[in-house]
Amino acid sequence: MTETKIPKATAKRLPIYYRYLNILHDSDKNRVSSTELSEAVKVDSATIRRDFSYFGALGKRGYGYDVDSLLKFFKKILNQDKLTNAALIGVGNLGNALLNFNFHQNSNVRISAAFDVRPDLANTVQSGVPIYPMSELRKQLEDQQIKIVILTVPENVAQNVTDDAIAGGVRGILNFTPLRVSVPANVRVQNVDLTNELQTLIYFLDHYNEEE
Repeated sequence: MTETKIPKATAKRLPIYYRYLNILHDSDKNRVSSTELSEAVKVDSATIRRDFSYFGALGKRGYGYDVDSLLKFFKKILNQDKLTNAALIGVGNLGNALLNFNFHQNSNVRISAAFDVRPDLANTVQSGVPIYPMSELRKQLEDQQIKIVILTVPENVAQNVTDDAIAGGVRGILNFTPLRVSVPANVRVQNVDLTNELQTLIYFLDHYNEEE
């Protein structure tokens, strides 16, 4: 079957839809309209219908969407039917918070290995996750076949660590560092800049009134 290519903005909204569909399913709701979905996820209904249209006819005019069918569809699209292991690189304050949160409680992703330069952390287990020395990064990524890493290291070493991770077979990086790391074309990077997000929020609070 030909893979469906969709806009990046649509791809970012798919997990939001999936999360709310799970809530509807747990509430024993059988169907939902694009208007109801719009009010819940704060995305306009026209955008939802356009997003869904990339995958063919998922709903029926006058009926809406069957919750169970839609949930199964997005579960397959988002690979929620299989567990994805990720590695955490850098177990500082943010890294520790991510270890304590771990993702498998709310999704199909879990942190299965972590790496840090500090000798006192190496070869220990934190929040159920083994911590390895950075010298074992490439080997462990290869041996455990981990393709996704979460990067929470200092900015000055982010590129070198990224290069080592890619050499270990990594194809996806969730980058929490301020540095925009350089990667080959076959590696995907998702940047999460908390400072930038906070500054953007402050800007909107300062420059847009409540009516707008």
